[in-house]
Amino acid sequence: MIESLRPAAAVAVCLMAAALILLFGNRIHRNLREAITVIAAICAAGLIFSMAPAVAAGHVYEARLWQIAEGIKLGFRTDAAGMVFACIASFLWILTSVYSIGYMRGHHEKNQTGYFAAFAVCVGSALGIALAANLMTFFIFYEMLTIATYPLVAHGRDATAKSSGRKYLAYTLISGQLFFAAICAIYLLCGSGEFEAGGFLAKKAVGVLPSDAVLCLLFLMMIVGGAVKAGVMPLHGWLPSAMVAPTPVSALLHAVAVVKAGAFCVLRVVCYVFGPQLSIACGGAKILVWAAAFTIIVSSLIALKKDNLKARLAFSTVGQLSYIVMGIAVCAQASIAGAIFHMVAHAFLKITLFMCAGAIFVTTGLSEISTMRGLAKRMPVTMTCFTIASLGIAGLPLMAGFVSKFNLIRGILAMGQPFFAVVLVAAALLALSYLMPVVRIVFDGGEGAGSSSPRSSLDTHGYADPARGDAAPAMRLPLVLTTIAAVLLGCVPNAGPCLYALAQMAAAAVTEGGGGFAG
Repeated sequence: MIESLRPAAAVAVCLMAAALILLFGNRIHRNLREAITVIAAICAAGLIFSMAPAVAAGHVYEARLWQIAEGIKLGFRTDAAGMVFACIASFLWILTSVYSIGYMRGHHEKNQTGYFAAFAVCVGSALGIALAANLMTFFIFYEMLTIATYPLVAHGRDATAKSSGRKYLAYTLISGQLFFAAICAIYLLCGSGEFEAGGFLAKKAVGVLPSDAVLCLLFLMMIVGGAVKAGVMPLHGWLPSAMVAPTPVSALLHAVAVVKAGAFCVLRVVCYVFGPQLSIACGGAKILVWAAAFTIIVSSLIALKKDNLKARLAFSTVGQLSYIVMGIAVCAQASIAGAIFHMVAHAFLKITLFMCAGAIFVTTGLSEISTMRGLAKRMPVTMTCFTIASLGIAGLPLMAGFVSKFNLIRGILAMGQPFFAVVLVAAALLALSYLMPVVRIVFDGGEGAGSSSPRSSLDTHGYADPARGDAAPAMRLPLVLTTIAAVLLGCVPNAGPCLYALAQMAAAAVTEGGGGFAG
C-alpha cells in the first residue's frame, strides 16, 4: 500500500480546471480558456499514467481524505480495474479537448465556456468513479457525473435539446436513487462499503445474509444504476435521444465517461461488492447475462435501419456495451478480463467513429448516410479511419476489438454456455452489416437515388470553404491518433500502460478471491 495524494490530485485537477474556466472563461480570450482545458487534461493524464507501472507491478496507491459520516470516508484507491478506466478517461480527454476546439470553432457553437467547464467536471467525475475506494465515494462521483452531463446533452438549449436533457435526468436520477437505497442497505448489512476483489458482502456481513430473493433484489437495484448509463435494454431510451448534443459530447457519452461509467458500475457491483460466486448464487448474474444478450441482438437490428450516422453509432454503442456486461455476468476469469479490455477497445474505436461523424458534419453539413455517396474522395483520411474503426468494432484480427472479444468468447465457452458465444459471433456479423454499407457508400464514386454530392451539400450548409478538402487538422489529428491506438492495441495489447495486463490482473484477483471461475 502506497499512501499518496496522486489519485485525489488527478480528480482535483479536473475540477479546478472547470472552476477556472467558469471564473474567467467569459472574460479571457478563447485561446486561454481552451489552453486551461488542454493543460489540465495533460496534467490529469500525467498523474494517472505515473501510477500505472506501480499498479501493474501489484502496488496500490491510496488516499484517505476525510470522514463523511461514521464509518464512511471519502477515499481513493488504485486497483487494476480502476486504473484501466482511469487511463482511458484521462488519455482520451486530451484528444477530445483538441477535437472539441476544432469542432466548436468550426461549427460556431454557442455557450463554449459552459461546455468546456462541464466537460472537465465529467472527466473528473469519471476519474473519481474509477479510483473510488468505497461505495459512498463511488456514488458521490457517479451522481456528479449525472448532473455535469445534463448541460452537455442540453447544450443546444432548444426544445429538442432540453427535452433530451430532461429525459437523460429522469432515467439517471431515478436509477441513481435505487442505487443509493441499495447502498444504504449494504452498509446496514456490512457496516462498510470498501471495495474488495471477489466481493465484500459475504465476507463482511454481520450475522446471516438475507435470503437469495432479497440479495437478488439488492443486486438488481444496484445493477439498474449501472445498466441505465450503460444503455442496457429496456433502460437505454435516453442514449439515442442524447445524440442531439454536439458530436464531442457524443464522444464523451459513448467512449470517455458516461456509458463506460455505467459498465464500470456493473463491474464493481458484480466483482467487488457481491463477488462472482454470490452474484451467481442469488440469480442476479443469470438475469443480467440474458438482458445483455437481448440488448446485443436487438440494438444491432435497430442500428441496421438508421440512416442518421450518429443514431446508427448510438445503437451500436448500446450493443457493444452489453458485450462488457455479458462478460462480467458470465463470471469467468477470461470473460471478465475480456470485458475490462473491451472498455479500452470500444473507447478507442467508438470515439474514432464519432469523431469521424463530427468531422463529416462540420466539413460538409452531412449527417444522413444516404447523402454521403462518394465522400471518401473529399475526405480520404477521415473515411479511412472510419473504415478501420468499423472493422475493429466487428472484432477483426489485429484490432483491439478482436483481443477483447476473443477473451469474452473463451470465457463463455469455458463456462459451458455456447449460446452466448453464438450471440457474440452473430453480433459481429451484424456490426459488419450496419457499418460496412456506410463504407461502401462513401467510397462509391457514383450518384445514387436520393443522394447528394458532398459539394452540393457543402454549398447548401456553408460550414466550410468548398475548396477545402478533408476535416480541419484540429479534428483530423485526434481521430488519426485514436485509429493508430486501436490498431496498436490489437497488435500489441500491452503497449503503453499495459492495459491488457491490468485487465488480466483484475480478473484474476476477482475470480481467485471470490470463488469465480478460471477459463
